[in-house]
Amino acid sequence: MMIEKISRVAAIVLAAGASRRMGRSKMTLPFRGKTVLGTILTTLNQAEVDPLIVVIGGAKEKVEAALAELPMNVIRAYNPEFEHTEMLDSLKIGIEALPADVEAFLIVLGDQPQMQPGTVKAILAEYRTGGHELIIPSYEMRRGHPWLVGKAFWPALTSLSDDQTMRDFLRLQQDRIHYLVVDTPSILQDMDTPEDYQSALKD
Repeated sequence: MMIEKISRVAAIVLAAGASRRMGRSKMTLPFRGKTVLGTILTTLNQAEVDPLIVVIGGAKEKVEAALAELPMNVIRAYNPEFEHTEMLDSLKIGIEALPADVEAFLIVLGDQPQMQPGTVKAILAEYRTGGHELIIPSYEMRRGHPWLVGKAFWPALTSLSDDQTMRDFLRLQQDRIHYLVVDTPSILQDMDTPEDYQSALKD
């Protein structure tokens, strides 16, 4: 019989990008009655993920204003070098902001408002009952987001050098990844361009 692991799982939402290809802040674009970032945080809140950490950078004042309108508590972390650094740098800043009692976190992209609460809940259930510490959702043999990273893997992430990326991390840990097959392509969908945004609105 599997015993459910009772532990606190956070989300680190990577929302520090400059949105150059979009031409305006992706995080604050309207999406289904909220902003893109607000939709993502609402989904995580519905899945009972706590705490919620958002790493911000580009359009800081607009993003802060959007966060202030949300009913849930959000921890802000700031990447002052967002224009010159990669996603991994923002993730490290998010890890530094984690409360001491957190045992795992979800890596969430700030431009995936199509993310489904059911997907998040399935990943959490897999972690709490399956004993896996590195869980990545997969759709039609393609891996997507959000990932779940247990505490055992944090040193490997934070010790990556400046010339390495999160793909390097996955390559180094490939034998320890547990893939969770899901039935929604939303784990693969992000928004980089105005065309991506218009397509997401139609989904």
